[in-house]
Amino acid sequence: MKQILVIDESSLFREYIRLKLTENDVDVGVAINSQDGISKLRAGTLDLVILDYNLSNHGYLDVLKKKMENPNTVKIPVVLLAQRIDQKKIIDLIPYNVKKVFTKPVKIDALFAALAEILGIKFCNMDDSPGIVEVHVNDDIIFVEIAQGLNRDKLDLLRFKIIELIELYDIRVPKVIVMLSDMKLGFADTPNLQTLLETLFKSFMSKPRYIRILTNDSFVKQFVENQKEYSEIQVVSNLLGAMEGLLAELGKGRKQDPRQAQILGDKVLSAGENEDKESELIRFDMAAAPKKLDLESLRESIPNLKICIVDDDFVIRELIKNTFQKIGASVTAYSDGREFIDAMDEKNLDLLFLDILMPKVDGFGVLRQLSAQAIRPPVIVLSSVTQRETVIRAFQMGVKSYLTKPIKPDDIFKKAMEILKPNF
Repeated sequence: MKQILVIDESSLFREYIRLKLTENDVDVGVAINSQDGISKLRAGTLDLVILDYNLSNHGYLDVLKKKMENPNTVKIPVVLLAQRIDQKKIIDLIPYNVKKVFTKPVKIDALFAALAEILGIKFCNMDDSPGIVEVHVNDDIIFVEIAQGLNRDKLDLLRFKIIELIELYDIRVPKVIVMLSDMKLGFADTPNLQTLLETLFKSFMSKPRYIRILTNDSFVKQFVENQKEYSEIQVVSNLLGAMEGLLAELGKGRKQDPRQAQILGDKVLSAGENEDKESELIRFDMAAAPKKLDLESLRESIPNLKICIVDDDFVIRELIKNTFQKIGASVTAYSDGREFIDAMDEKNLDLLFLDILMPKVDGFGVLRQLSAQAIRPPVIVLSSVTQRETVIRAFQMGVKSYLTKPIKPDDIFKKAMEILKPNF
């Protein structure tokens, strides 16, 4: 039996990998930090180490050096995972027998293909059917959008994704909208549809009446209605109606609720444009306390963080600058779109905060210019504009998230963490 050691401070990643590999008869050990990893690396013969590059205090290098010092472990291959890594660093890691480097969010199918190649085995329980899962949060509503198909492995990930976001946003009463985008399901899809519903119940631990399924597929509607345990789940065909219903359930619903535009923003599926890029934040609720998500952990994960702000509101610019300069991030601010475009020579931005309504060149003009130059930083729109058409247009142009003004530092932080620190 093959033996793998996973050294990662993310409990979600350790547990997910352990579960999937165990299903394929691989013996998996886990370590929560570099010291734990070095101890377990010493203890036995391993066939592979999966190592997090972003361990605290550059612990990954301690692990690699200790592995090289021991003649019993020097030849063990390593797969490295990183939030971001310089190409020169990858070259420096070759002598440590690092075979593959994956940047997070990790594409699970590519990771397991690499593991199979290195270990010389075949994974029999992997689902290679089409499927895309996108998960976002806005105003305590979790949007789960599924496109192309009900891929079993992506559904397995969904539970982890949901728990991560519930914890990140400290959601007390989860409300869920599941969108099955342009999907027609049939009897053959029944097992995976059942898995989806079970995953929602296990992950959210909330009342069925707080779950909406958005679809025009009559098979899904009939299946849900015929299951007694799911009878309170509403299957709807209109997003605004689903959203208003959830807000009303908690006594929050109001006509023309200004939050609806912001909420709408995070639900827009970019499957047509981003089929090769999945952004999935997930976490597993293990007995061990998870590493706290804070600005300092952002500094460790992404050193030399580069951020731009384009907003004509001086207060917003200063708010974001003060938030991220505390961790040594490089933050550049511009008061309008033209100023940003004229100075735009940085193609490696980690994050761009962008206003929509600005003098000279507005936010849409900036997005068009970025697209024309093939510059694609993650974009968070900060705007007082709440019209549905404006929000959807922004997301169709590649925006990652949409926050309506006025905003709080905590809102900025959580959105930045959601976008910059994904594991899958």
